[in-house]
Amino acid sequence: MIIIGAGLGGLSTGCYAQMNGYRTRIFEMHEIPGGCCTAWDRGDFTFDCCVSWLLGSGPGNEMHQIWLELGALQGKQMRHFDVFNVVRGRDGRAVYFYSDPDRLEAHLLEISPVDAKRIRDFCAGLRKFRKCLSVYPFLTPVGLMGRAERYRMLASFIPYFNVIRKSITVLMTDYSAKFRDPLLREAFNFVLYEKHTAFPVLPYYFQMASHANLSAGVPEGGSLGLSRSIEQRYLRLGGEVTYNTRVEEILVEDDRAVGVRLSDGEEVRADIVVSAADGHATTMKLLKGRYLTEEYERLYTKVIDEDGMVFPGYVALFLGLRRPFPEGDPCTTHLLTEDEAARLTGIRHPSVNVQFRSTHYPELSPEHSTVLYVTYFSDVEPWRELSDGPEQRTRSRGGTELHTLPVRRGKAYYEAKHRVRDALLDLLEERFPGLRDAVSVRDVSTPLTQVRYTGNYDGTVLGWQPFVESGETMEEVVKKYGPALPGLKDFYISGVWATTGGLIRAAAAGRHVMQFVCRDDGREFTADIDRSGPLPTHVVIPVGPQRKEETPDEPAPGTAPVSVRVP
Repeated sequence: MIIIGAGLGGLSTGCYAQMNGYRTRIFEMHEIPGGCCTAWDRGDFTFDCCVSWLLGSGPGNEMHQIWLELGALQGKQMRHFDVFNVVRGRDGRAVYFYSDPDRLEAHLLEISPVDAKRIRDFCAGLRKFRKCLSVYPFLTPVGLMGRAERYRMLASFIPYFNVIRKSITVLMTDYSAKFRDPLLREAFNFVLYEKHTAFPVLPYYFQMASHANLSAGVPEGGSLGLSRSIEQRYLRLGGEVTYNTRVEEILVEDDRAVGVRLSDGEEVRADIVVSAADGHATTMKLLKGRYLTEEYERLYTKVIDEDGMVFPGYVALFLGLRRPFPEGDPCTTHLLTEDEAARLTGIRHPSVNVQFRSTHYPELSPEHSTVLYVTYFSDVEPWRELSDGPEQRTRSRGGTELHTLPVRRGKAYYEAKHRVRDALLDLLEERFPGLRDAVSVRDVSTPLTQVRYTGNYDGTVLGWQPFVESGETMEEVVKKYGPALPGLKDFYISGVWATTGGLIRAAAAGRHVMQFVCRDDGREFTADIDRSGPLPTHVVIPVGPQRKEETPDEPAPGTAPVSVRVP
């Protein structure tokens, strides 16, 4: 089996393939694994651009089992903050979105007693969802469930039917509009850091409930550390990864995928080909638009270019600071004025998310220093209009082809990056005086940076957008055909373009793809937990204002994080 791409979807596919007796080889155009789940060094600082929360980081759900099967968490400390996100209004007032529904309810009632009914309604739904997560299916794709298994799955959701029905049919923009307090009316839209105009209430419940259950923390070692752990699991299982290798074409003979052609012209044959690369590049370039059903053709030729159908890209500013900033909360979304937002090229909504990443990953920067990660959703077109150079380029060094080296984009592009950097520094300096003078190193990435390193369509980080036509159509065609293209044998699609969602979805996609492969080959699928390291440990870190009477698991401000035992 050849697997295209060593992101989490490709690595996961490789791991489960090796567990089931397939001999696999992954081709990756970058020199490191992870795809979007990555980090890079600038001097003594490591800039981590992915995991802000990891669904399934704690037990009590099927997501956690997948991470343990992939060896992703073993031996690591999982860090959990008691606040999911802080949203700070333009007037300086702040909403602390505690994931614990009791604390959240008390905090919100202090802010706006007149919204008591809606506050209690939201927190009651969150309490229900904390219990619902234990029955949420991740291990087996619905398309492979037998009738009895589907009935059992549906029956397990009966106690939560009302909260699921209500939360999936109401957009958060509509739900939040009914708050009377103007800050709450706006802040609820930014619980998940950015504003997701197409999201119903359900994903907000899902993320916050997972966080409250200590199953949406961050892993020691960060994003690249997570990818490296899965890579090592894959290699221990006997898999092979070839880096700095770009696939140019999927070879097809007699309507069967038989291998790939690489950028240097070499052809590599295989019995099965799985693409965990960008979905548009896979279907329209590697396969030249062949074997698309009516649904897939519409997705990849029309829907993909409609507004809101693909998850947006980011602009990110990374700062390495020479001193600590204890006044900075781990994660805060700052709502901006229109004038402030106008200085930020490509911005979709007037807000920026600011993370003091040293609280997430203290091991990734020197002692007594700070890493800041500042992001906003950005459209790619304003950056394309400013760029003169190619979006990707292959060059040879020492006889090795390299595919992610810097490209020249022209003066206007770099001036825009500098303007964004300066605008964000102005915002930060206003909120954290002295920050500008503490800057040691800095870096700015745009959606075109994402294109350069991953080849992702328009710099998206998650592929199809859920809860809209694109994501819903994709899920229906996967249920109908499996993660494959009808008419093309021995070919499968994995990763975020075969599902919707974040890292756990990409990891689960690899498991699901191999369940379909095993079915098609008449094999019984098998998977086992990696026993090469101990189970992860967990620590809870308090954030912001604490209650007057602290429980043993929640220390007063300024005290050390508390280790907790998770069954």
